[in-house]
Amino acid sequence: MYVCICNGVTDRDIRQAAEAGCRTLAELTMRTGCGATCGTCLDTAAVLLEASQRALDSRHELPVLQAA
Repeated sequence: MYVCICNGVTDRDIRQAAEAGCRTLAELTMRTGCGATCGTCLDTAAVLLEASQRALDSRHELPVLQAA
């Protein structure tokens, strides 16, 4: 789905940016151009970036071992 129509940024582009280490909305704008023109996509982009970061973080969590 297109998130930023002005700059042709998709939800996939945002997930890929998060995987590449993008952590802030400002950094996402610099990397993809998302929100740089009219800004109406910034709320949606922020939600997608945060969700992508949470998904990445949960993949890297180690399981908690229980005492025997």
